[in-house]
This record gives sequence, structure tokens and C-alpha cells, in this order.
Amino acid sequence: MPNRLRLLLGAYGPALFVGLFAVGFTLTVLVLAWLEQRGLSQRWIGYSFLLLTLLVFSLVGLFTRTSDVAEYFVAGRRVSAVYAGMSAGTDWLSAASFIGLAGALYQSGYQGLAFVIGWTGGYVLLALLMAPYLRKFGQYTLPDFLAARYGGQGIRLAGAMAVILASLIYVVAQVYGVGLITSRFITLQFEIGVYLGLAGVLVCSFLGGMRALLHAQAAQYVILLIAYITPITILSFDRTGVPAPPVLYASAMHQLVSLEQEVFNRPEEVAVRALYAQKAAHLEAQIKHLPGSLAVERARLNETIEQMKATDAPVRDIVQMERQRRALPATPHEAHAEWRNDLKEARRRADTPVTDLEPFALPQEGHSRANFLALVFCLTIGTASLPHLLMRYYSIASVSQARRSVFWSLFFVALVYLLAPAYGVFVKLDVLQHTIGVPIETLPTWVNAWTKIGLVSIDDINHDHILQWAELSINPDVIVLATPEIAGLPYVISGMVAAGGLSAALSTSEGLLLSITSALSHDIYFKMLRPDASSSWRLIVSKSVMVAVAILAAAIAVQRPASIVDMVAWAFSVAGSALFPALVLGVFWPRANRQGALAGMFAGLAVTLYYIARVKFDSIPLLAWYGIGMDPWFGIDAAAAGIFGVPAGFVVNAVVSLMTKPPGPESQQFIERLRYPRILYNRDAAVSAVSGDRHAR
Repeated sequence: MPNRLRLLLGAYGPALFVGLFAVGFTLTVLVLAWLEQRGLSQRWIGYSFLLLTLLVFSLVGLFTRTSDVAEYFVAGRRVSAVYAGMSAGTDWLSAASFIGLAGALYQSGYQGLAFVIGWTGGYVLLALLMAPYLRKFGQYTLPDFLAARYGGQGIRLAGAMAVILASLIYVVAQVYGVGLITSRFITLQFEIGVYLGLAGVLVCSFLGGMRALLHAQAAQYVILLIAYITPITILSFDRTGVPAPPVLYASAMHQLVSLEQEVFNRPEEVAVRALYAQKAAHLEAQIKHLPGSLAVERARLNETIEQMKATDAPVRDIVQMERQRRALPATPHEAHAEWRNDLKEARRRADTPVTDLEPFALPQEGHSRANFLALVFCLTIGTASLPHLLMRYYSIASVSQARRSVFWSLFFVALVYLLAPAYGVFVKLDVLQHTIGVPIETLPTWVNAWTKIGLVSIDDINHDHILQWAELSINPDVIVLATPEIAGLPYVISGMVAAGGLSAALSTSEGLLLSITSALSHDIYFKMLRPDASSSWRLIVSKSVMVAVAILAAAIAVQRPASIVDMVAWAFSVAGSALFPALVLGVFWPRANRQGALAGMFAGLAVTLYYIARVKFDSIPLLAWYGIGMDPWFGIDAAAAGIFGVPAGFVVNAVVSLMTKPPGPESQQFIERLRYPRILYNRDAAVSAVSGDRHAR
């Protein structure tokens, strides 16, 4: 009986665990909703959901703790396809997907579909080109594969550094999402929320590694799925009478397009865009005449304030002018960077929406057709190269299970992705109907709430105290998180959405931290510095490195370097340009050698980082002042920098490989063992063995 029970738990244990957790989470939400009706404060609702999310990570880490290296890094290589697919789906549905995707569709319309197409297509590419071969290879990390295929520790070190860089950029984006959620829904300081969220992740990863990660992510998928489906379904039912947002948002789309055309052609809207065009021209002239223009602006404000004081102007007006003087850049370097950003924003607000030609899409800088295609390319290649996704295929029970797990990942992700366009359409329709043209003093409460933390801004440029579309700026990271408030739902739904966002950000952070830790502790420390280290010492080093990396990621995230979607796109470009050519050519082109792989990795990564740095230097005062920044090539934004790095990696890899000595026979045997069924590549070896035995006799 005990053996039979053990077998049943092995077969159905994961499904039972997920099912019980789904029931428990649903009951928790219902209880909190009942308590809210009885007067429970919003703060305590927020704390309850935060505690629940962190508690899941902590308890899973506690009950799955292990001191076995294989369990810690690859979960014993016995994970089933469905369970691995659900875990990978959670890893894939990061803060960029849960928080940023719907915001990208809201902000740029059809242009935002580049993220849906790129991420989904990349997973298909991963299934065809990488997943089965990595599982057949075994081992623990991507640098393990590169070292086995090409030989030498140099390629291992290069692969480890690429893994660390791409994963670090990605994890900073997730940690930023954690701070964003906690600062809004739990009223914690942004920095405190970042470190508190990472503490929960570290407890789980620190104790159980990949084994804990798989169980925690399966549980977190339940949270984020329920949190993503509930508010948009309620909003769809409220607006259409049918709770089917993936189907009925098409009818809302027609209503949105006609409303856009009516709103954007109003005389007051046209006048506001003209004012922003004038502001852009003024800023352009100020930048051109620096540093003299900064001194002139400071003198103008001083004179204005003195005149207002002499004429007994209202104190409120004087205070406002003094704030403008204090906000004035201190140096010409700072003025150049700040005014360039203001110039970009003024030009964006001054653009005339072309809804007749491109419904539900506002023209924005860099959002050309070339930029759209380049972004799709980078996200596709990047998805197939992300270390934290690829390394999980080492943990799956077999090669066939690895292939099937990709199908299940796509299935679980599709449940969320089908709803993202509905979020963009319904929320934008609601904003146009109930926010635009409304007196600023009577705006909905959600606008004021998100304005306080700097993610919604209102600029009454014409001073009529009426909000126009061009005067409203909403950070795309707000859309999903603010949907319950926009729809007027109970606060418990807002807390649930926050829990879903935390689950997405923390689960992906855990996978990324594990990939960075594996590269540092396994590939660099164990494989290169101390090959004789014991298993227990390796785990101690891994856990110590994980804590250090988490602190570093949090320290970068609190600087708020960019939006979540931008940082994630950079990580995809870096991973694709540095790793994809070496991995693909290593599997499918026997002529690729170590020199070509190293040169290709360096060239692809260098081109990508160069492009990102040059295009983004406009926001760095000293470098922008000396003209180091540049305009995008062919209108392609820095988020799609991999469009230049990936081809460079392939070309340099191929050219250098052809110009240098071909790899040895062991490399050819490695490719044959990797690509062909075992019975084929063992046949010659078996024949040789038989012949040798006969000769010996």
C-alpha cells in the first residue's frame, strides 16, 4: 500500500498540488472580499496578498530544500512535460508580459503586437532548434554545452559572461516591477518593496534551487492566471453584457476607432497639439543655444518672480514660479539631457494621430514598420536564447518530454496572451469616455492615485482646467494594475491583480537568479577555478553568489533605469546576439569552431551594446552634452538592437571558422550524438567493438 500510494503521488501529486492551491487561493480571495464589505482597510488587503505571495515561495523552498547538486540545479531530471510546461509558462509570463504587454498594446496599438508575435514565435523556434538537443546533451548550463561542443575554457567563460549580462538586465526589470507594485498597493517605499520581494525569492531559491523553482512557479501560475482573467472579464461583462473579452473586444474596437476620430479632431485637441509643437520648437532653440540659453532662462524666472512679488501676485502663483526655478537644471550638461527628453515628449504629444490610416495606433518615435519587424526578430531570437528558459530543459525527464513541454508552455501562456489585446482596447475606451474632456478637479480617483507615484502625469498646457488627450501621459506599466480601479471594482480585485503581478515578477526573478548563480558558481568557480570542490561547498558558493547578485539587481532597480518592457527587450537583444549564433551553428554546422564561436559572440554582443548605449546616451547628461548619443539607424529603437548584433554574430562566426583550422573529429562525433538517434551513432562503435573482440580471441 505505501508503494502504491507513493506511485500515485508521483503521477498525480503535481496536479493535486496545483488543484488544491487554486481552491485555496480562490477561497482566500472570497474571504478578503467578504472582509472588505465588513470594513477591512485597503492597506490590510494589500498586505494580505503580499504575505500570501511571499509565503508560497517561502513554504515551497522550505519543503523542497535539498543538498544534492543534481536536485538543486536540474531537479533530478525527472520533471514531467505538463508540470515543466506550467512552470516554464510562469517563467515566460514575467512582469513584462503580465504588466507591460497590455500597456504596450494600449500605448502603440497594433505596434504592440510585436511582443506577442516575437515572444510566441521565439518559443516555437526554441522547441525546434534548441530544447531537444539541450536535453539530450544533459549537464547543467549553457556554458557546459558551449565548452563540450567547441572545447576550451575560453568559450565557457564567454558563454558565462553572456548569460550573466542578459539575465542581470532581465532580473532588474522584474525587480523594478516588484517595487512598482508594492509602492502603489501596499504603500511601501519603492526601495523597501524591492528588497522585501527579493527576500521571498531568496528563501525559495536558496533552499531548493530548481526543484523549489518548479513547484513555486506552478503555484504562482494559478495566482497570475486568476488575477489576469478576473478584472478584464468583469469589465467585459460590464461593457458588453457577455463575460468573454477575447471574443467581444472586437466590437469594442469599432467603437474605440470612431471615438478616437471624434476626440482627436476636436478643436481644443488640435489647439493643444499646436501648443506642444510650439514648445518643441522653443526647446530645440534652447538646446541649440546652450549654455547661454540656460542663463537667459534663469534670469527670466528671477525677473518674473521679483515682478510678481512687487505687484502682490497670488502666493500660489509665486510658489509655482519658484518651483520652476528650483527645477531648472544646474549645469549646461544636465540642461542638454533634460531638455532633449522634454523635446522628445513635446514632439510625441504634438503628433497628429492618424486613426484614419492606422486605427488604434498613435504614431510614436521609432515605431516604424522597420522597427516593428526588427523588434519581432529580436524577441523571437532572444526567446530562443534566454538562459533561464533553456536551462530548465536539462531538468525534464526525456527528450520527447522536452518537446511536449513546449506545447504545454504555449498552451498555458496563450490563456493569458489572448486577453492582453482586450485589456488595451477596453481600458483605452474607458479612458476616452470617462477621462478626456473632464475637468481636472473631478478626474477619477485612479488618476490621482497613480499620479502620486509618478506613473500618470497631467500637463494642462492651455490652462483651461479641462483634460485633453495630448495632456495626459500614462506609463504603459499602469494599464493592467489600474484596470480594477478604472472599472470601479472592489479593492480586493486590485489586490489580487497586484498579487498576480508579484507572482509573475518574482517567479521569473527566481529563474534568472538561478541562471546567474549557475554561471558564476558552476561554470566559473567549479569548472574553471576549483574543479576539486566538494558538492556541499559548491552549494554554499552558489547560495552566497545568489544573495550577492540579488542585492546588486535590487541596487540597480531602485535607480529606475527604464520601463519594464524596454529593459526586457534589451535583455532579449543581448541574449540573442551573444548566444544564438554559437548555439545554433554548434548544433547544425559541423564546420563551426572555437575561434569562430568566440569571435561571433564578441562581435554580436559588442554591436548590440554599442547600439543600445549610443541611442540611449541622450538621457546621460555628460555624454549627451559631448554628442556621444546618436539617432536610431533606419528608425529602429534601442529595444531592437539585436537586429544588428545577431547577423553580425552569424557572419563573424562563419567567416572566422572558415578562415581557421576546422574542429577535430571529437566535435563531429559530438554533433552526431546530439542530432541523431542513439541506435544510428552507436552502430559503428558496436561493429568496431565486435571486430576487436574477435581479433583478441
